[in-house]
Amino acid sequence: MSLVELIAQADERGLAASGLACLDRCVPLLGGDDELLRPLWANLADGGDPAAWGDLLEQARDKLDAPDIGADEAALLARRMLDAAPAARSAAEVRVWADACSVASLQIHRLLDPAEDTGEVDSRRAGRTEGMSPLVAAELRRQITVLELLAGHGPSGLRRALDISTEGRRVLRAVVSRRTRQQG
Repeated sequence: MSLVELIAQADERGLAASGLACLDRCVPLLGGDDELLRPLWANLADGGDPAAWGDLLEQARDKLDAPDIGADEAALLARRMLDAAPAARSAAEVRVWADACSVASLQIHRLLDPAEDTGEVDSRRAGRTEGMSPLVAAELRRQITVLELLAGHGPSGLRRALDISTEGRRVLRAVVSRRTRQQG
């Protein structure tokens, strides 16, 4: 099943986890630490209060208030993901956000990948993967896996989804660090 189909079929928790995972993997671009989004992840677990989502989101935004990202396109896309996160954790609102985060995260990975990716992001999400660069391919796999885990395991899939996001964040942090060394 393509990423677009998985997003279309996901429930509210899966959509919120999908958007959050994309954002979580891109936090290194915003200078955030690895624990920044943990309260939002915890909110998705059984017993998490959907009404608390907006407050937890504001706390995360406050911790990243006005980072100096300059005109870096990848960092600007990551910041937009955070800014666009809905205050209400409703299926309709998180569906739009999860979809936008998916596109933005794939675009970020495409911008940061030294290998050329010849396809459009939308075609990647629809399942056309020929000529895909390694960094984009890995991000696409992570997005699909997160949605499959939540669809197949519900709240018990959150732990594994967080692990996948953490792995992706480490990869992106290394790419960003290498890029900074090359530019400096």
